[in-house]
Amino acid sequence: MVALTSIFVMTGILFGCSSAPKEPNSPTDIPNEFSASGTRKAPDRWWTAFDDERLSSLVDQALKSNFNLKTAWSRLREARSIVDRESSRLYPDLDGLAQGEISGGDSGVDERLRLGLTSEYEVDLWGRIESRVEAERYRARATLEDYRTAALSLSAEVVRTWYQLVEAHNQYDLLTDQIETNQKVLSLLKTRFGSGQIRRADILRQEQLLESTREQRLATESRMQVLEHQLAVLLGKPPPEEVRYTNRDLPDLPPLPETGLPASLVRRRPDVVSAFHELRAADSDLAAAISNQYPRLTFTASLSTTESDASNLFDEWARSFAGELVAPLLDAGQREAEVDRTRAIRMQRLYEYGQTILTAFREVEDALIQEKKQLQRIRSLEEQVRLAKETYERLKYEYFNGAGDYIDVLAALTDEQRLRRDLLSARLALLEFRIALYRALAGGFKTSREAEDNGASARGCRNLMPTAHEFSITGKTG
Repeated sequence: MVALTSIFVMTGILFGCSSAPKEPNSPTDIPNEFSASGTRKAPDRWWTAFDDERLSSLVDQALKSNFNLKTAWSRLREARSIVDRESSRLYPDLDGLAQGEISGGDSGVDERLRLGLTSEYEVDLWGRIESRVEAERYRARATLEDYRTAALSLSAEVVRTWYQLVEAHNQYDLLTDQIETNQKVLSLLKTRFGSGQIRRADILRQEQLLESTREQRLATESRMQVLEHQLAVLLGKPPPEEVRYTNRDLPDLPPLPETGLPASLVRRRPDVVSAFHELRAADSDLAAAISNQYPRLTFTASLSTTESDASNLFDEWARSFAGELVAPLLDAGQREAEVDRTRAIRMQRLYEYGQTILTAFREVEDALIQEKKQLQRIRSLEEQVRLAKETYERLKYEYFNGAGDYIDVLAALTDEQRLRRDLLSARLALLEFRIALYRALAGGFKTSREAEDNGASARGCRNLMPTAHEFSITGKTG
């Protein structure tokens, strides 16, 4: 069997190709470093950085029960079966034959029995079969990385939904406190109205604010239930089933993780690795298409015994052995067109690989700048809350001492309550930007299914992990 590199060189000589397909390297420049980095390495199971046992148990449950992830695992099993199927073509076929025939005429009845074995084997002279096997093996590796990408995305979605639920509960509690505050102010206004110290319009404005706050709490309550349904589906449960929740606050942001080198990210992220393996599969498809233009050598052998009496069936054996060499002569350009098609697909996979790399870099940089600016925004909101509270207290004091207009007091109270809600939403957004950063930096982690599948992955035809020399990202391919 000729090695894959030899095929490329030979086809260049025989068919006038300008060059053999190149080793798939990175089609884009790799930056030396990211714009920011922490000092603490993020764990493989990145959500544990939040130190939330309840959250960790939810993610583990989702990784076991989520139906989309189960679907991705079934696709992986399908891809592995295709590798097994294609690998079987490297070995001879052996079929058994059993035949009985009864024929009759004027001379009597004739019975014939036949038993035999037949075998056929194609010699993989040019590596066509091996290239097809390699292509499917790379696709299986890509499917494994797709499964890990799905697991990573699922974990991020569970964490994001969980903290959105926590924030919704906190918003509900905050709105409840604001309703109580507004009711107290309304009661105070009604008392002063009875003594003729304020106008009826002031009471109406306060009642409007109270009703508006109640309406916002209703919307928040609806969002809480929707998030519970969403989380239940992520966990593989029917939406009516409630997710056990205990009151808690949004956590403090963990220290900024170490972003590492961009080149390491390319080797680590499962979606990038998947695109790389799809490119390698296209390389192997091109090799198979090129070698399909060469002659094929096939051997067939058979061993059989035929008798009219079962007792004499094994007395005499007929043996045959044949070789067949088939060379394509004229095919109206069919095979050449197939080579052009697979070469074009290879270029598509190369560009897709490059785009996936750039997207990975962009996601990291986006999360870094968003987190940085969100921290600044939170500090600004905290200062605004302080100023709004001080303004409200001063205006309220002046109003109840006979100076000022209640419309100013109402505006200050409304601003303070809105800013407190905005601050809570901003803290959730900060957590979501950190989740996005963990998601962008994370590599594929092994799930319990992969741990239980060690027996299958130990088989040679299912060795889906690339070796170091297979994963090259230096330089650029034109």
